Amino acid sequence: MRQQSDNLFVLTGGPGSGKTTLIEALKARGHSTMDEAGRGVIREQERSGGGGLPWIDPQRFAELMLEWELRSYRQAQRHDGPVFFDRGLPDTLGYLKLEGFEVPATMQEKALRLRYNRRAFVAPPWKAIYGNDEHRRQSWELAVRTYEVMCSTYAELGYELVELPRVSVEERVAFLVEAAAPAAPASSGRD
Repeated sequence: MRQQSDNLFVLTGGPGSGKTTLIEALKARGHSTMDEAGRGVIREQERSGGGGLPWIDPQRFAELMLEWELRSYRQAQRHDGPVFFDRGLPDTLGYLKLEGFEVPATMQEKALRLRYNRRAFVAPPWKAIYGNDEHRRQSWELAVRTYEVMCSTYAELGYELVELPRVSVEERVAFLVEAAAPAAPASSGRD
């Protein structure tokens, strides 16, 4: 049975395209957000000395990201208002595809069953803001390829892709908040 959660909004795209900065800005303005699984898993694995790191065991890393995303999804379902995700369940599938691994049927099934709002917001590659850090080691070329794989993965799962504009963080926040606002009920014409 498919679970549709219209109040759950996912941001996807390649690394270094401003997703996490946007999520942090939404959080600072009082909006409900869910952190990116990849960065969270890397921090946990480094802290615990675990081997589930993308540069050591990419398949285990994907399993840990899926577990993180499932927890985040369950937590977000308890919110009535909009919740903004820094990546979602389909990103784990996209990661496996990018790494050349087959997507396990159970992961595919979860991504088909546990749905976000039909509109997935995609941060396009943006060289002016792209940069590496201790957890982001991908080249610009791999960042662009990741963007392409995430777009195709979300489209294959039936999401409508909405590209985020290449504008200031404040303007991106306004764009997302407006897009997440519930539609006003249609007037019946009887006033």
